[in-house]
Parts: sequence; C-alpha cells; structure tokens
Amino acid sequence: MKTIKIGVKGRVQGVGFRFFTKQLADLLNIKGTVKNKFDGSVEVLAQSNNEEKLDRFIERVKESPAPYGKVTGYTLEEINQESYQDFQIIN
Repeated sequence: MKTIKIGVKGRVQGVGFRFFTKQLADLLNIKGTVKNKFDGSVEVLAQSNNEEKLDRFIERVKESPAPYGKVTGYTLEEINQESYQDFQIIN
C-alpha cells in the first residue's frame, strides 16, 4: 500500500481544511490522517492501493479542498507506514 506525506502551507488552519480533507478522503476511500502543525501548516498522511484515486486526492489537497483555504506551498514524500483502517482528523 502506498503512503504519501503531504506538507501543506498557506491559509490552511482555521478555514475547515482538515474537515474538507477528511470528506474528500472518505469520498475517494483514502486512509490516513490530517493534522495541524504548530508552524501553521497542515500535515496529511494519505494511503491507498488505488494510485489513480491517491493522485486525485493529492491534486485536490494541493488546490485546497476548503473553499476559504489557499495553498501557497506543499511538499510530497513517499513514506513507509503501517496500514490505516480509516481517515482521521488529529488534534
């Protein structure tokens, strides 16, 4: 199972970014987590066996799934991670 760590910067806290990211993940059957970081960014761990759905999820996160969010920068990194059972908002 492929796991991608996405670091997102911009107007991504206080705008529903985590909520809309979870909705998108549930829609595409993506597993993992989303959490706010102390530096004002958001970290997403996204996991799926379906590469097409994972790519679609990443593209939407890079554009901000939240209507009032604005992504100004992002990082992508493939990581080794145990399998998630669902997608959760952390903190």
